[in-house]
Amino acid sequence: MSVIQKIQDKYGKVMAIIIGIALVIFVVMLAFENKGSLFSGDTRTVGKVNGETVDLQQFNNMVEQTTQTMQSRGMSGGEGSAQQANDQAWGQEVSRILLDQETKKLGLEVGRKELNDMMFGPNPPQEIMQMFANPQTGQFDGAAAQAQLNQIKSKGSPEQKAQLGAFLDQLAFQRTAEKYDALLTTSINFPKWMLEKQQADDALLSKVSYVRAPYTSISDSAVRVSDDDIQSFINKHKNDFKQQDSRSISYVAFDADPSAADSAAAKKRILELKPGFDSAHNVKDYLVSQGVNNYYDGFISGSHIQVPMKDSILRVGVGNIYGPYIDGPNYQLAKVVATTTMPDTVKVRHILIATVTQDPQSGQQVPIRDSATARKMADSVFQVLQKGESFDSLVAKVSDDPGKTQNGGTYDNVTSGQMMPEFNDFIFTHPAGSKGIVKTNFGYHIIEVLSTKGSGTGYKIAYIGKPIEASQETDNAANAAATRFAAQATDQKSFNAAAEKLQGQKGINKSVAANIPPTGANIQGLGASRSFVKSIYNAKLGEVVQPTRVGSYYVVGLVTEINKEGIMSPAKARMMVEPLLVNQKKAKLLSDKIGKITTLEAAASVLKGQIETADSLRFNAQTPTALGFEPKVIGASFNKENLNKVVPEAIAGTQGVYVIKVDNLISTPTEAQNIDAIRKMRYMQAKQQAQFQSLQALREAATIKDYRSKFY
Repeated sequence: MSVIQKIQDKYGKVMAIIIGIALVIFVVMLAFENKGSLFSGDTRTVGKVNGETVDLQQFNNMVEQTTQTMQSRGMSGGEGSAQQANDQAWGQEVSRILLDQETKKLGLEVGRKELNDMMFGPNPPQEIMQMFANPQTGQFDGAAAQAQLNQIKSKGSPEQKAQLGAFLDQLAFQRTAEKYDALLTTSINFPKWMLEKQQADDALLSKVSYVRAPYTSISDSAVRVSDDDIQSFINKHKNDFKQQDSRSISYVAFDADPSAADSAAAKKRILELKPGFDSAHNVKDYLVSQGVNNYYDGFISGSHIQVPMKDSILRVGVGNIYGPYIDGPNYQLAKVVATTTMPDTVKVRHILIATVTQDPQSGQQVPIRDSATARKMADSVFQVLQKGESFDSLVAKVSDDPGKTQNGGTYDNVTSGQMMPEFNDFIFTHPAGSKGIVKTNFGYHIIEVLSTKGSGTGYKIAYIGKPIEASQETDNAANAAATRFAAQATDQKSFNAAAEKLQGQKGINKSVAANIPPTGANIQGLGASRSFVKSIYNAKLGEVVQPTRVGSYYVVGLVTEINKEGIMSPAKARMMVEPLLVNQKKAKLLSDKIGKITTLEAAASVLKGQIETADSLRFNAQTPTALGFEPKVIGASFNKENLNKVVPEAIAGTQGVYVIKVDNLISTPTEAQNIDAIRKMRYMQAKQQAQFQSLQALREAATIKDYRSKFY
């Protein structure tokens, strides 16, 4: 013990210093690993907009809601759709924050009285009207709605309170946004004098004589564009050369699509279903038993059916099956279940006694009354209708159809397949004047067929398919080929050499995917793979990204370009800027060659060209001319100061240098236009663009930090 004690006494301070240094090194290394943060960073912050944070959990909820909305509209899943939902949610949240910040600066707000009037006044939101309609009459009761919402505020569950709070916040935000839009749109003006001046300019007709020296008359090798030239141009036009974080790659893709053997296997699987499909008495139940839930159990006009092998399918007759045939990535069987004679289009009106409504937050269906109550209400409404009550008045009083305010419950030129199957079959199999009650997934519809047009054959057709999928053997072969290539391609030089060899032997080409964002998933020409994009961002410049499945390919990539957020480098911008600067330098050479301009003849002599004419030039340049697209030349042609004169300076255009003389400038008769109507049209167009343009301006002025790539 004494020996140990002596060591501690003698070396204790030294050990403390060593431990302290080790801790400092550990913390610094941790900071580098987390890109400057001493800790793991704010693990709940997805991004920042002008310093305001976007919380991870809140953003996840937004992505989930967006995904559900996309799915309800029939969009398929997969990484591409997931990324689209993520990007859409991010864009919406950024816009919301920017608009919220701007309206607060302006002092725009929605007070309690205004919110109450919005909720319980004469024009409440559709969701409130449906949720708080009287079950017996279908009428909205504002006082009852207010009492129920107050009950939720005081005694509701935490989840109910949160949902109500979110709904009220969204309602207030929408009204605030409307006020902001009103500030912008009411300031839009198109003065009458300006439109009259524009019409007068459009009526002008000019004739010019000119000598031109095309830029192609000087070889590109005669001028040199340096990096300093490009940098100088960038410095003068910085806004045009802003860039976000992105990376570009070269890649080689090995196809893992189904082989001929895989196709034959899929055909065999669908043929095995044919006997059961043929003998099924209840087609809908049979399809459900096979996992097919999208069968449309309604008649569709033959003229509206759009499927491969349509004519062959329609010819097989009722109860018979056509197929298998290929429809996209599937082998398909089609069975004609029934046929009928039906009109081409129908005009119909209806009253909906709904059993469900759509939740504004989640987009999901929410029950509002049970089926028995809805049926009883529908029977009562139908009886009142039969006694002579106005259909229109009943629509206004009791219908839950969201579109009733726009169309009064009337739908014209309805074609088959647009409505729910039960609704569809009633209106297309009953003559004009028919009335009835039909139940669908939305509730009970009191329907009246107003008129029909045309006639043809309607078909009820059931489809069942099996996907043509790549087998494990096919997949393994593509993966093995990609792995062999990656073993040869270890750096940029060997990657390019291996790619060139592969092209010669197998005909597989090297491709390019440019400007891939850090939050992206889609690879141009391949498909979506978030993991592949992450690998690209974990690699260094010139590093090879190992085989990854992207869409139906195994892909080996090479990082060829890394672009940081900021202003483009001269090398990056050269492709865009160099042609402009080449023409500028050529214009300078040609202008110097022309020297002082006296006459067209002198200019033609110097340039060894000829004097040309361009007649019937219009200021709006909507018609082709001998000049081509040359805005600067057109502008000079309508300058009254140049009439009967040679313009004293050479004009550097888009295609060459021009020396011009304005020979004539007259005003021609034009068709009289309604200035007031034009002003109104321009105002409506500008009003529609105002919101987008204002948000775009706010985005450009904002400091937006996107950290999504850390979480997704």
